[in-house]
Amino acid sequence: MPAATDPIVTTQWLDENLHRKDLRVVDMRGYVVSRLVEPGVEEADYRGARSEYEHAHIPGAVYIDWTRDIVDLNDSVPAQIAPPDEFARAMSERGIGDDTHVVAVDHSGGQFATRLWWALHYYGHPAVSVLQGGWNRWVDEDRSVESTEPVVAPAVFTPRVRPELRLTAERLSARLGEPGLQLLDARDAGQYSGERRRGPRGGHIPGARNLPRETFFARGGGFLPVDELRAAVEAAGISADRPVVAYCNGGVAATVILFNLARLGFTDLANYDGSWNEWSGRMDLPVE
Repeated sequence: MPAATDPIVTTQWLDENLHRKDLRVVDMRGYVVSRLVEPGVEEADYRGARSEYEHAHIPGAVYIDWTRDIVDLNDSVPAQIAPPDEFARAMSERGIGDDTHVVAVDHSGGQFATRLWWALHYYGHPAVSVLQGGWNRWVDEDRSVESTEPVVAPAVFTPRVRPELRLTAERLSARLGEPGLQLLDARDAGQYSGERRRGPRGGHIPGARNLPRETFFARGGGFLPVDELRAAVEAAGISADRPVVAYCNGGVAATVILFNLARLGFTDLANYDGSWNEWSGRMDLPVE
């Protein structure tokens, strides 16, 4: 089993370790589907992909719908992390306990897998990896799949909240202008500049730098090798000795930044979970 700090596993490693009783593969496939509603204004639908899971998945994998199963459905801001008891129940029902090593899988090894990686870290469970290249690579390599949903015994998952990993709007607002703070916007350049917007206002949080999630994706799926990743981060001027806060539209793409910086040994990493979905609608908060 890779160390809990190793955030990536390969398809070969996973194929060779599917038999392990302390391993749980979690299928996180899903979508963000955006559409233009008027010039310069778009809306987005958040969707899971359970039907794809039911058609075929990695043997033994359980499914989590990122839009429903690990979010707070009572929060007015979409896709906010579920409260501790609800998150723990979702893990327990899928056979994920305190000693389980989780491997998160989405279509190509991207933002939905890293969202689970971040969520588990937030609840004090660092034994989680992301499958490099995801489901698409697994299928491209003609590895075994199944359509039967596994029956798993409930496990004991103990949530241990790490509040420093998740910022609220109020906590982030209080830190704007903080010397050394590296505030990173994972959206594309058009959303960052305000050329296109979701929600009532366009633009970005004051002081934020644009570092699109696509910066970290490798050609053919998965994430950049470590040497290329380090070069990209250095070129962006991001320093490991200063705190990082990432955001996007819904706190999901932001986890791509956090995951990849963690691969390089960054430790002071936080997600503004409400992100632009919340900030743009809060007229008491500044934008630029």
